[in-house]
Amino acid sequence: MWIPSGLVTAFALVVYCAASAQTAVGKIQSVTGPVEPTRLGPTLVHEHILVDFIGADKVSPERYDADEVFARMLPYLRDLKATGIKTLAECTPEYLARDPALLKRLSEASGVRILTNTGWYKDPFLPPFAHEATAEQIAGRWIREATEGIGEERIKPGFIKIAANEGDLSDIQRKIVTAAALTSKATGLAIASHTTQGVTALQELDVLAELGVPASRFIWVHADAEPNQALHFQAAERGAWIEYDGIRVANAEQRLPLVQEALKRIPDQLLISQDAGWYHVGEPNGGEVAPLDWLPRHFAPRLGEAERERVLVTNPAKAFAVGKVKG
Repeated sequence: MWIPSGLVTAFALVVYCAASAQTAVGKIQSVTGPVEPTRLGPTLVHEHILVDFIGADKVSPERYDADEVFARMLPYLRDLKATGIKTLAECTPEYLARDPALLKRLSEASGVRILTNTGWYKDPFLPPFAHEATAEQIAGRWIREATEGIGEERIKPGFIKIAANEGDLSDIQRKIVTAAALTSKATGLAIASHTTQGVTALQELDVLAELGVPASRFIWVHADAEPNQALHFQAAERGAWIEYDGIRVANAEQRLPLVQEALKRIPDQLLISQDAGWYHVGEPNGGEVAPLDWLPRHFAPRLGEAERERVLVTNPAKAFAVGKVKG
């Protein structure tokens, strides 16, 4: 059911208040239930378990065997748990093979807490009706997922995952950002936006500001893809979270000074992760999987103890805590 344009904000506030016991302000929503921020523990804020890049018109749970994915990915999560990481934000959105029920199984079997998401990516991974619907109608769908849950198990998302094109925001991606802002305003969920250029991130923050959504709800995903670090700091000055999540063994030496400089300049707004995993639908047994335990084993120890605590524990807990609903 689509919500008529112009009515979505009032609708969202009513539904959110009715569901406040399940999605409580100040807590973090995992696939196994809400969590107190103080219990979130060391967290990787941007990883993947399962992804299918076949396109929105062809993606389907029938394209993979959930039991096979479970068997393939469980050892990687157990290896991650052995490093001391307690929580993982799984960033695969709807129409890219998001599977909250599978994530719940894996979370319960591995002991790693997992967050899933509501939201959409970008073309060609948007459903056709994304171009026809209004931002309010899209937000209505995401708000229902946030307040009522996803699928038969009613698993609730812990954040909103979207994407932006490079350069100036296109009309469709501006609509997606607007829908995310409306959803965040109604539910308190953070917005994690795949954004590779600073000019785009600043335009997204403009959209949030126009709608009265605080920049502290915005996580600039893949900020380390933007070579001009001054733009990172510019977004941070406006209140955004800056996420360096492309940290891998091949670029660790280049990423380390980037992280260290950010820790000096914006220590309370920095998040790190590695964008690792994942089971590739369409490849035999999921193809090659990048281990999830590399960053906590090999990169995090290169930071000081207080720095590790900040970027892996303190900051993720603040970034993903459900905020107050804005009228």
